[in-house]
Amino acid sequence: MPALPIRCTSGLLAAATIVAVLAGCGSTQPKSAATAADFKHALAGAPPALAALYGAPGRVLDGGPSAFKRQIAKLRGHPVVVNKWASWCGPCRFEFPFFQKQVTKRGKSVAFLAVDGEDSKDGAHSFLAKYPVPYPSFFDPHSDIARLFHGDRAFPTTAFYDRGGGIVYVKQGGYASEDSLARDISRYAR
Repeated sequence: MPALPIRCTSGLLAAATIVAVLAGCGSTQPKSAATAADFKHALAGAPPALAALYGAPGRVLDGGPSAFKRQIAKLRGHPVVVNKWASWCGPCRFEFPFFQKQVTKRGKSVAFLAVDGEDSKDGAHSFLAKYPVPYPSFFDPHSDIARLFHGDRAFPTTAFYDRGGGIVYVKQGGYASEDSLARDISRYAR
């Protein structure tokens, strides 16, 4: 009988160690890759439609699918990259700095938008204070907007629209590197 408690204790200790190690995975949060000043400098001289889009960083917009469709229509003539994220989503936090860097590099020729899905407005505002972007995020608590681009099943999801406003490609799941995001922007946002 004494062997049983020892084995259980050893098993519990091993399980506790594994849980502790796994809990540490992802606990390091990425740092923001840009500031409002970076965006202002990088996006100076953007075409009027893009300058209007980037006019008020960190906005969380209401209006649902109809407002989102109107925004896509206003951007005709420019390819559009739409990133669906949520403040509670670890992979979203991981890839967000990649979007910050890419908008500073490509924001004068490619429109960037976001959809904050299944989140709270307080969570969205806190997240955007930590990871600012110059483009708006549409508030989408029930994934009604995300359904428009077949992005209602995975967090994060990135949709690419062509210059005419048509969906070209949808990537379910997060980007592992800025290079992989940059490759998809080059390939699909034309």
